[in-house]
Amino acid sequence: MADAPPQWVVWPDCCQFALSLMKKIIALLLLCLCVAAPAMAALQIESWTLPNGARVLFVPNHSIPMLDVSVQFDAGQRRDPAGRAGLAELTVASLTRGVAGGGRTLSEAQILDGFADVAAERNIGAGQDRAGITLRTLSSDNERDTALTLLARTLAHPSFPQAGLDRDKALAISGIREELTKPEEIAEKAFMLAIYGSHPYAIDATEASVQAITREDVVAFHRTHYVANRAVISMIGDITRAQAERIALELTQDLPQGAPLPALPEVAAPHGGEQRIAHPASQAHILIGAPALKRGDPDFFALTVGNYILGGGGFVSRLTNEVREKRGLTYSVYSGFSPLAQPGPFQIGLQTKKEQAAQALQVVRATLGRFLEQGPTPAEMKAAKDNLAGGFALRIDSNAKLIENLSVIGFYNLPLDYLDRWIDQVKAVSVKDVRAAFARHVQAAQLATVIVGDAETPVAGK
Repeated sequence: MADAPPQWVVWPDCCQFALSLMKKIIALLLLCLCVAAPAMAALQIESWTLPNGARVLFVPNHSIPMLDVSVQFDAGQRRDPAGRAGLAELTVASLTRGVAGGGRTLSEAQILDGFADVAAERNIGAGQDRAGITLRTLSSDNERDTALTLLARTLAHPSFPQAGLDRDKALAISGIREELTKPEEIAEKAFMLAIYGSHPYAIDATEASVQAITREDVVAFHRTHYVANRAVISMIGDITRAQAERIALELTQDLPQGAPLPALPEVAAPHGGEQRIAHPASQAHILIGAPALKRGDPDFFALTVGNYILGGGGFVSRLTNEVREKRGLTYSVYSGFSPLAQPGPFQIGLQTKKEQAAQALQVVRATLGRFLEQGPTPAEMKAAKDNLAGGFALRIDSNAKLIENLSVIGFYNLPLDYLDRWIDQVKAVSVKDVRAAFARHVQAAQLATVIVGDAETPVAGK
């Protein structure tokens, strides 16, 4: 979880597009699954800034005839206006509902068919910090140029038809209603509210906030946030530097310049507390944590190694050993850091039988307390660092994984040699480093706890 990309909300395309795409690119997908880009000892990331302010990151890879492109903006959920939570997701979902400029008008069906006709695959989504589009296309001239021209038009000239927005709002509301029946979703929403309060990271879309969003809101959000000077373009694939320069210009030449965005409020200091929410589920869902880690924090690698030992290493972690193996209180328990532009959450999570919730919580807190007080052992450190270093190649063994890493590096202004130095940074972590980093970022008394459904919170009427 420590180095995982933000969660993305991916909006489904229509069935007609899915069937068409399946027919046209099934062979290509099989090729991509079978042929992975080799892990490179030194990943040469080239980076430059366009005259319009867009940042570009590029890695040539000629092992397969494909190109992956990502265009990201500071247009994530944290930028939702008051009373309009869900606007960031609806805006990015609406980008391919129609095009009204930059050439002939295109309907949603024509856009989707246009991508399918050249076997191009695109995904859209919005996370907490960023939103945008990724594109995978063949690198041959005709297919690549057609897909990229279509992508550029959808970024700069979306028409935002009302019918498409109405459909997306209905889908969003349906999803919100379904989430409110799931104890794990209830727990996550309550947890974020408990640790972030009124900060935008805690504000989640509701039926009322989505209903309030108008087409004018979507148009204004796009005009404000989808701008050239805040675009981050990442490319990896079978093209040259000169081609990458032309592509970056094409993707941003019709985007406007954006005014500086207002500063977001600071994340408040963690304050602890415990919240119990009734639910009829047979299992209690428990989340513990606090805001902890920003992208680019020098403690990232010490926390990554330490968290692997605490709860991020699966069956070899302390939490799994204490809560599952020794006592059989849960099937799965984990811990992890999710770094964001502002301090992202440290979280411990598990599910257990309602009648065992108090015991499981006690064991988790005791295990965390010992770890914070004593730190890891030398044997645990060696095993953690060997596993993390040995498994690093799996983080960059395909273009799809590399494009996400490039996007993170570009958006959060991480060093260009971040991936090259990853293993060395992990190997350099000491027991002292782990103890000091956890002391700075995780204080047991300041962790909030959310329990959805346990023996002490009977459901009303029962």
